[in-house]
Amino acid sequence: MTLQFTIHATDGGARSGEIATAHGVIRTPAFMPVGTAATVKGMHPEAVAATGADIILGNTYHLMLRPGAERIARLGGLHQFMHWNRPILTDSGGFQVMSLAALRTLTEASVTFKSHIDGTMWELSPERAIEIQHLLGSTITMVLDECTPYPVSADQAERSMQLSMRWAARSKAAFVPRAGYGLFGIVQGSTIAKLRQESVAALTEIGFDGYAIGGLAVGEGQAEMFRVLDFTVPAMPADKPRYLMGVGKPEDIVGAVLRGVDMFDCVIPTRSARFGRAYTSMGEINIRNARHADDPRPLDEHSTSPVCRNYSRAYLHHLFKADEMLGPMLLTLHNLHYYQELMAGLRAAISERCLEAHVAGLKAAWQKGDIAPLTS
Repeated sequence: MTLQFTIHATDGGARSGEIATAHGVIRTPAFMPVGTAATVKGMHPEAVAATGADIILGNTYHLMLRPGAERIARLGGLHQFMHWNRPILTDSGGFQVMSLAALRTLTEASVTFKSHIDGTMWELSPERAIEIQHLLGSTITMVLDECTPYPVSADQAERSMQLSMRWAARSKAAFVPRAGYGLFGIVQGSTIAKLRQESVAALTEIGFDGYAIGGLAVGEGQAEMFRVLDFTVPAMPADKPRYLMGVGKPEDIVGAVLRGVDMFDCVIPTRSARFGRAYTSMGEINIRNARHADDPRPLDEHSTSPVCRNYSRAYLHHLFKADEMLGPMLLTLHNLHYYQELMAGLRAAISERCLEAHVAGLKAAWQKGDIAPLTS
């Protein structure tokens, strides 16, 4: 294998550890900010790193359309192109292609689809998806899969999963092993235990550096997602990283960490910030609400975020009301900082074997919520 994963501590089903890569160490459990088009929206790479992020995510589908994998390769690869010298994981594009259901044609060989940008036709095969990620210089490459929609019939879920397993084998054959670079397989099977377990077995036989759980966070709800994790994660190799794709809100991440998941990505902290929603130790805050207009407090008095050190709720409220671009930028910085603080706290609690008490404290604070200050 080409990546080294070391588990340093466990607490129940949760693990804390490190993934050693060609571009540095990833501390787990890890949250990966999403940089779909070679940028985390509204953030300098240095600022993303300063939040504590060890790794970010890019996207094969978007980068193949614009500016193109070959162009990025000529310009020195994705790390140099976007000025990020830490690990990058690239999603193979399966989820994005799934979302284009009316514009795609799926066959055994590949998927053809119309670009959402200009309507031109493109073809993506497992081999081409791996080639694109190689051109990008991705630290962690993902196999091409079909992200099974939800809800779906058992027959359709099985056909989709089996196609993804055949594509996983082709992806593995096309991957060029290099020290410090890795390839992850993706478990599919919808919400059906038998299919998920068959998928894990097939991927384990092929052999990957890590194993992702796909086909969740697609509308099934938190309770159903946790139910699927309860029978999927125990079947996965214990000595490899486990990655839950596209998740999620803080409470989703905490629940998945308790079940043994090591890696996460989601657009929620950055997308929510653009609409005025902040994540804090007291839960979610909508900074557009009028109650913040005269509030001199920081977003979160318990946070070490530079936004909380330097800006009041009143100022942030003003920026959003005035439609100033600095508002979404500052809230993006805050949200990413909060997510990294959340992950650091989980890692520390696992190492100290006090995760249950730590999670109980998190949940109690979220349930209590953001309380307005007393006024005279």
